[in-house]
Amino acid sequence: MTAETELSDADLLELMNAGNEEGLTALYRRRARDIHGFALHMCGSQAMADDVTQEVFMALIRERRSYDPQKGSLHAFLLGVARNHVLRRLRRERFYVSIEESAEERTAASGPLENYAKGETIESVRSAILTLPERYREVVVLCDLQELSYQETAEVLGCAVGTVRSRLHRARAPLIEKLRPSHEDETAEVKSARCFA
Repeated sequence: MTAETELSDADLLELMNAGNEEGLTALYRRRARDIHGFALHMCGSQAMADDVTQEVFMALIRERRSYDPQKGSLHAFLLGVARNHVLRRLRRERFYVSIEESAEERTAASGPLENYAKGETIESVRSAILTLPERYREVVVLCDLQELSYQETAEVLGCAVGTVRSRLHRARAPLIEKLRPSHEDETAEVKSARCFA
C-alpha cells in the first residue's frame, strides 16, 4: 500500500470498502484522535470518549456506503457521527461525568508538580466548556479546540455557517466570564504574596 500520508481519506475509505484492513487502520490512525478529543470535550469522560471513538468506526464499517462525499468531507462526516453518539449517550445517561479521572491519569503519568499550572488552566477551561449547553459546547469544541473552519463545523452539525458563527459568539461570552474570576483570584494571590515578601 502507498504511504498513509499520500492517500486521502476518500482513498482510504475506498480501500476499506474493498476489504483492505490497512485502509481502515490508516484511516483510524489519522482520524481517531480528533474524534476522541471531540467526544472527551463534549462529555468529560475518558471512558465515554473511548466508547464513542470505537462506535464511530464500527458504524463506518457496518454502514460502509452511508458516507456521501457530495455532502462534505469524510472528516466532517466522522465528527458528525461522533456528535450523534455523544448526544445520544448524554441524553440516555443524563449526566456529565467529571473530568477528574483524566486529571488523575495525567498527574500519574507526568508527576505531581511537573505541569501543575498548565493542568489547572486546562482543567478550568474543560470544566467551563462542560457547563455550556450542548449546541454551544459543540461549536467551541469543533472551532476552537479541534480548529475546524466554520464551513467544516457547519458540515458536522448540519447547519448554516451563520448559525455556527452565531453560536460561537454566544458561547464565548459565558466562557470568558467563567474563566475570568479564577484568573483575577490568581492575580490577587500573586499581589498579596508580593506584599508579604
